[in-house]
Amino acid sequence: MKLETAALILDKIGNPTRLKIVRLLVRAGDEGLAVGAIQKKLKIPNSTLTHHIAQLKYADLIRQERYQSTLYCKMEYERLSKLVDYLTEECCLDEASIESCKVA
Repeated sequence: MKLETAALILDKIGNPTRLKIVRLLVRAGDEGLAVGAIQKKLKIPNSTLTHHIAQLKYADLIRQERYQSTLYCKMEYERLSKLVDYLTEECCLDEASIESCKVA
C-alpha cells in the first residue's frame, strides 16, 4: 500500500460517525448491514448517513450491494487488512530484539 492510499483511508475513517460505520460493518461480517439498519443503530438522518457512506466508498473501504429493494453496505476486509499491515509492517525493526515488540 502506498503512503497516499493509507492517508486517504485514514482521513476517511478519521470521522467519529464513519468510524462507527466501519466498526458496525466489521461486526456484521461478510453479510454486511442494510443501510436502514445502520441508520437505526446510529440514529442519524438518511442524508447524513448517505454522505458518510459516500466518503467510505470513495476510499474503497466499503461497497454497496442491492438485494431486491434493500441496499446493503459491506466491508472491504482486504483493503482494511492491507491498511493494518501497512501500519504495522515495520514493527520493531529499530528494536534490538523482536521480542520487545508490543504489536501482536
